[in-house]
Amino acid sequence: MVPAMVYFLSMTQHRAQGTSLTVIIPTAAVGAMYYGRAGHINLHYVIWLSIGSFAGAYLGSFWAGKLSERSLKIIYAVFMIAVGIKMFL
Repeated sequence: MVPAMVYFLSMTQHRAQGTSLTVIIPTAAVGAMYYGRAGHINLHYVIWLSIGSFAGAYLGSFWAGKLSERSLKIIYAVFMIAVGIKMFL
């Protein structure tokens, strides 16, 4: 979604990443509701993963805000390529 917003909607990398994260909120809420009803949520892990996620989101967004547009694009591209290779293998 982020690359599409950058290249097709002419958003900055920072704005695209922020918009993408905001769009996840209602999507995740609906998904969590249905998975919860089906009993597919481990609350023990939810607590610990949420703590790590909040800390990571805070630190990640803090540092991303300090990066230039070009640096953020390069880091994002390298991360996406690494994830793609991992999924392929």
